[in-house]
Amino acid sequence: MGRLWRTVLIAAVGVTAAAVVAQQAQVRDGTVDVQLLAINDFHGALEPASGGTGRIGTTDAGGIEYLATHVETLKAAQPNTIVVSAGDNIGATPLLSSFFHDEPTIEALNLAGLQLSALGNHDLDEGWWELSRIQKGGCHPVDGCQDGTPYDGARFTYLSANVTLDPRRADPEMLARAGIQGTDPRPLLPAYAIREVDGVRIGFIGIVLEELPAVILPASIRGLTVGPEADGANAAARALRAQGVRTIVVLMHEGGDQAGGGINTCSHISADLVRVVERMSDDIDVVVSGHSHQSYNCTIDGKLVTSAASSGRLITDIDLRIRRSDGDVEAKSARNLVVTRDVGKDAAQTALISRYRPAAEALSNRVVGSITATLSRTTNPAGESSLGDVVADALLDAARETPGANPDLAIWNPGGIRTDLVAEPGRDSTPVTFGQAFSVLPFGNELIVKTVTGKVLLQMLEDQFGPERARIMQVSNGFSYAYDPSRPRGGRILRDSVRIQDRPLELSKGYRLATSNFLWDTGDGMAALAQGTDPLLVGIDYELFASYLSRRSPIRPGPQNRIRFSR
Repeated sequence: MGRLWRTVLIAAVGVTAAAVVAQQAQVRDGTVDVQLLAINDFHGALEPASGGTGRIGTTDAGGIEYLATHVETLKAAQPNTIVVSAGDNIGATPLLSSFFHDEPTIEALNLAGLQLSALGNHDLDEGWWELSRIQKGGCHPVDGCQDGTPYDGARFTYLSANVTLDPRRADPEMLARAGIQGTDPRPLLPAYAIREVDGVRIGFIGIVLEELPAVILPASIRGLTVGPEADGANAAARALRAQGVRTIVVLMHEGGDQAGGGINTCSHISADLVRVVERMSDDIDVVVSGHSHQSYNCTIDGKLVTSAASSGRLITDIDLRIRRSDGDVEAKSARNLVVTRDVGKDAAQTALISRYRPAAEALSNRVVGSITATLSRTTNPAGESSLGDVVADALLDAARETPGANPDLAIWNPGGIRTDLVAEPGRDSTPVTFGQAFSVLPFGNELIVKTVTGKVLLQMLEDQFGPERARIMQVSNGFSYAYDPSRPRGGRILRDSVRIQDRPLELSKGYRLATSNFLWDTGDGMAALAQGTDPLLVGIDYELFASYLSRRSPIRPGPQNRIRFSR
């Protein structure tokens, strides 16, 4: 195509004059500019969320109708664009998506132009075999196509270089459901994909966190083996280099935290993330990360490392300048952009939501209770939140209502509490709908009561302080303790401070503990809970929480006085 006609075509599709000039300059200097637009941890956030999960700082952010508009605007300025995700597109989703087994979210991301995604732990919440259906299409084997239209699957590709499926260890029924034949171990997903843009090739590698088995129900990943993140990335990078690919991007569902920085900084970024990135090959140019729901943007060990918070509130705009002569990256930069709601809504996304909303609204809009003030997941210095207190109390209450359960205490993992319950300003009481209650506890985990000794409880509290980060469990009324994080691992709980119903913990005594099947299966590193005995099923988490709201409303924020931070 001649340069004149190329310029006319680019202008016709809405590219700015500046972009045309830049492209003409690239022809002269032998480079190609490529734009990557990245998201992570979308979690089916089709509709704008309220509370902290719907803001970046003080700016209302997110909602697929606005996200899609921002994506299209950025693509119009740079036609060489690839849209990617660092995983957790589905799972832990609001009712509008989860009610339909997350098919609406996949269809929405199709419309938004997503092309490649890392595998995330929550993408496997309903099992690796269900993710196979999600990719390939077809109606759900139990519930069918609930909206009355066919489900065609994902137009984007999931990648994972560090997950292997061994059919010999998997459930035969699930193998059949996924169409898996033979018994030889194999990669669950492609390790990488190559995309060619204007004559240059870019390799994309997918990676999921190595500790996947600790943060998901074992049944969902039966037959899977997960290897170290850096090892998987490096093996895939070698394979790409062998094919002549010199620009390499890792989409990694693992991330870090930063302390006190903005959306485009890496202030005191987690050492664990730094170690993983430093172990990756120097052939890797960019690491698009996720999982921690944090935002950051910096260079680590020569690699551009980014994360775009969660729920579609940010887009990471990554710009690469690639040499035509050898395919290497000449320059790279990134910026996290807020998905503001001051733009027009994408009409196709609005139509999609309108198609699914009626079927979910009847259930979602039913008022189940009320709150006197906002119940927040934001923790105090000890790691306790006002919403965490209420959730633990609700589940203890449900267990007490169950004949034969006789619980002494309840705990719940903070990662299982997904959104705030936000009170309306100026009202003494704000109604809470079933849909809002569901969004707080969207996993459908089972609440189970088992017997453990005081010694096991004490070890469980120590298990909160894992090698990578602390996960402080939320605890019910009547259970309290203090800890000192400066003490060595295994001795951080102040034993004499542990009290159950105003009585000191007795190491040899049996206690009835109410918690989720996820934690009983040693999720979040709760290895001590494998010793629980005499199980009794109480019910499903979100149903029990909604019932508690109905019985006990109006609900006040929890006191945040059960866990103490001591030095």
